[in-house]
Amino acid sequence: MRVRRSLVVTAAALCALGFAACGEDDFQNENRPPSPVAVGALINDEQVVVSPSDIGAGIVSVTISNQSGDPATLTLAGPTEIASDQIQPGNTSEIKGQLKQGDYVVSAGDQSTARDDRLTVGPERPSSQNDLLLP
Repeated sequence: MRVRRSLVVTAAALCALGFAACGEDDFQNENRPPSPVAVGALINDEQVVVSPSDIGAGIVSVTISNQSGDPATLTLAGPTEIASDQIQPGNTSEIKGQLKQGDYVVSAGDQSTARDDRLTVGPERPSSQNDLLLP
C-alpha cells in the first residue's frame, strides 16, 4: 500500500512538471495578412481599363475580360510584375499576385493596340486579423 501511494505521488509530481514545462515558451502569433483585393480589368480595341485604379499593397486578384477582337495578355509592370496567359477574344481570365507599393503600367501585350492604363499601389493594407472572413 505504501509503495502504491508513493508511485501515485511520484506520477502526479512528474505530470505536474510536464505540464509546467509546456507553457514555458511565450511567443506572439503573427497577424494575418491583409485580405486580398479584387480588381477588374477590361480590354477592348481602344484601351485597357482597371478598376479600382488605386489600391493598397498586398495580395490582389485581377479578373480580366477581353472584349477586343484580338487575343491579349494582361501585364502589370512595376515594382513587381505579373502577367496572364493569353486570353482569347470574348473570354475571361484571372491572375493573382502580391503587389508592392508603387506605380504600375497595365497593358494588353505587344500584339494589342489598346492604350495602357495605370494602377497605383499605396502602402500595405492593414492586417485582416480581426475581420470576419466570408466565403
